[in-house]
Amino acid sequence: MKRKIDKNLFAYRIGIPIALGCLFIHLNLHSQKPEPIEITGKVIDSETGEPLEYATLILQSIPNPELVTGALTGANGQFNVETIPGQYNVRVEYISYKTYELKTQNFRASTDLGTIELQIDAQQLEEVEIIGERTTIELRLDKKIYNVGQDLTVRGGSVTDVLDNIPSVTVDVEGNISLRGNESVRILINGKPSALSGINPETLQQLPAETIEKVEVITNPSARYDAEGTGGIINIILKQGKNSGLNGSLNLFAGYPDNYGGALSLNLRREKFNFFINTTYRYRNAPGNALFEQENFNPDGTTASFQNEIRAYQRERNGFNTNFGFELFINPTTSITNSFVYRTSNGENTINIDFFNFDSNGDPTVQRNRFTIEGEDENDIQYSFNFAKKFNDKGHQITLDYQYSTGSEVENAIINEIVLGENDELPTEQTINDETQINQLIQMEYVLPFSKDKQSQFEMGYRGTFNTFDTDFQFGVLEEGSLISDPNFSNRLIYTENVNAAYVQLGRKFKHFNILGGLRMEASDIGIELVNTNEINNKNYVDWFPSIFIGYDFSELDKLNISYSRRLRRPRSRFINPFPSRSSNTNLFFGNPDLNPTYTNAFNLEYLKRWEKVTLTTSVYYNYATGVFQFITLETGDFVEIENPDDPDNPVFVPVQARTPINLATDTRYGMEFTTIYVPKRNWRFTLNFNIFNQQLRGDYTYTNFLDEEITQIFDADNLAWFSRFSAKIPLPGKIDFQANLFYRGPTENAQSKRKGILSTNLAFSKDIIKDKATLSLNVSDLLNSRKRRSETRTDNVFTYSEFQWRERQITLSFLYRFNQKKNQRNGNRRGNGNGDDFEFEGS
Repeated sequence: MKRKIDKNLFAYRIGIPIALGCLFIHLNLHSQKPEPIEITGKVIDSETGEPLEYATLILQSIPNPELVTGALTGANGQFNVETIPGQYNVRVEYISYKTYELKTQNFRASTDLGTIELQIDAQQLEEVEIIGERTTIELRLDKKIYNVGQDLTVRGGSVTDVLDNIPSVTVDVEGNISLRGNESVRILINGKPSALSGINPETLQQLPAETIEKVEVITNPSARYDAEGTGGIINIILKQGKNSGLNGSLNLFAGYPDNYGGALSLNLRREKFNFFINTTYRYRNAPGNALFEQENFNPDGTTASFQNEIRAYQRERNGFNTNFGFELFINPTTSITNSFVYRTSNGENTINIDFFNFDSNGDPTVQRNRFTIEGEDENDIQYSFNFAKKFNDKGHQITLDYQYSTGSEVENAIINEIVLGENDELPTEQTINDETQINQLIQMEYVLPFSKDKQSQFEMGYRGTFNTFDTDFQFGVLEEGSLISDPNFSNRLIYTENVNAAYVQLGRKFKHFNILGGLRMEASDIGIELVNTNEINNKNYVDWFPSIFIGYDFSELDKLNISYSRRLRRPRSRFINPFPSRSSNTNLFFGNPDLNPTYTNAFNLEYLKRWEKVTLTTSVYYNYATGVFQFITLETGDFVEIENPDDPDNPVFVPVQARTPINLATDTRYGMEFTTIYVPKRNWRFTLNFNIFNQQLRGDYTYTNFLDEEITQIFDADNLAWFSRFSAKIPLPGKIDFQANLFYRGPTENAQSKRKGILSTNLAFSKDIIKDKATLSLNVSDLLNSRKRRSETRTDNVFTYSEFQWRERQITLSFLYRFNQKKNQRNGNRRGNGNGDDFEFEGS
């Protein structure tokens, strides 16, 4: 058994709850209090001589054993604790090491205990390795924390693959992320918006799974967090090593369909600084497909014609991402961190669409092919600065953050269409979508524990976000190599979003009770400018967002929380961009610049119970939202005229449909979920997650159709939706680990559409090699190739059945090599993330 272990991994298990929760000694010796003395010393590993950071010194008074004080060692292994003269029993503890004890020590003056050597406890070390292998859950007042653990099915995968295995979280076939079935989710990286989350959902797929330390699922965020995201917040915490010396890992992977790359993670830690870097290169060629079967009706309800649309996607992309930073420890209580992100990707997407048209009797009329080649280039740069100052070891601190990021994405598509039979070519179309964004963030957070026992805590903070999105979209016809722009489909959108926010929050512990209340104010200044048409729309509003959390701890293994918060969802990007997509000329999508925010009142009741081998979390929730975004399908009144080679005098006319979002009245959503983790013995783990909710949409929409008729659509709908996820990890002969994940999302229905259920299955095999310094893994994503969205949509004159598969079955082989790291090493004691992990009252 190797003797070197992660010095930060399990410091919280024994040391910190004792040291930070200790009582100050108050002895009334007659009328005069004696002068305090200092007890100092250093703690090291008995064999390697390395200092042990976060070891715990405990001083227990002999005359009064209930009086205890103590301290934690710093990065150099040294401790310093102030107490009053007297007789004490001394203990030094550190997880996986044998406890060091000094009995009946008489301290009358300041004393240096010298260098204390701790020896490895082999039995505890074995228990440590078991814990490090499995995913664990922490329940706090305002969030759940999932330590990712050794999830085999995401080896060589991306962040979205990790999220798709987190309870409560789902990733649909297009990469869109939902929390409890709600797509209005705020994605944060290390507690802040990031260039790593990018302009579109595909950006997260460039971030490798191996860079993630843990995921915070915040279904009902407190006033500390942005009010954005009616479904909640997902905070992705990236790894940042804290081990002394140089350590890291190298991950190489390759798969089919074409998918290969590598990720290098390095960390150099010294007493006064910490340097870290995560760099990734990935190439992926991801095939996908779609099907649209459309039946068109006459005004009297009889069938007019049919059209089948078969799409084949090929998405080829090269991506390079690097995230590096430098953390300077000015002194034990003050640190400064500078970090940089650079991300670039380019690729070529092809969309090959075959159209088959039929008359009312089902006889073929016209067949045509529409072929799109789209080049895509994306670049992002981000700089982040963090200053953290701790005034004492009780949580009194202030943090300052500044972040600047800029990004650009250019999509240039050439669209050719040909009518088969006589091979008549339609005019070549071109679309150019040029998006840029500039984002700035300024943030300050102050935390002050107070009261005699430090069981109360006051927080206040400010966050300013200043964002500009510039989208220049051109559509037209290519003539002799030049683009002749179509003003009906071309425009430039400049969207600005400036939000100034401030919050106050107060928390208190009362024995078994925890209470946290807060109020957040956000002043929003929104600007929408359509440059070519000179349309300007400015929106300014001030909103207040209260939150309250009440928790009761029956024990450390038995907790109950109840909470309320108010949230909003601002429309942005594709939701407000009025420029229609042109990959298909009969099924369009365009945004709505007149969208207003959605507001939600969220209530949540959550319970966590741990037994020796089982962990259960369950919750009941209720959300009431107004002005909810809902996609509707409209008949535009336009028709695509297609020449019929067999009957030139009677061309085929296909109606054009368009999908667009609107603010659709109210949405009442209530449901329950539970997650249970069963670990019968070492290296075995079974996880079951189930979520069911009822959604009630109430509202109507009135518009004028192409016949100048006023149409009112009633969108009232009741929908019972559910999804379930099961994961099993077991050891196989030959020291091979096996894991299987099954996911099923039940059918859903709204006023216009019905979606069928989706089944997805992932398998993985893993084996440690090279004396456990490396791991070889094979995983299969979507084993049955069944991860498809299937739906039926009905408007007045069109019925459509559709299927869509974003990515087909993927097989990946990965090789992970660790140097100066243990297999189950995890990172701890993150500094300056601004995510509130260290707050005592959260009941971690």
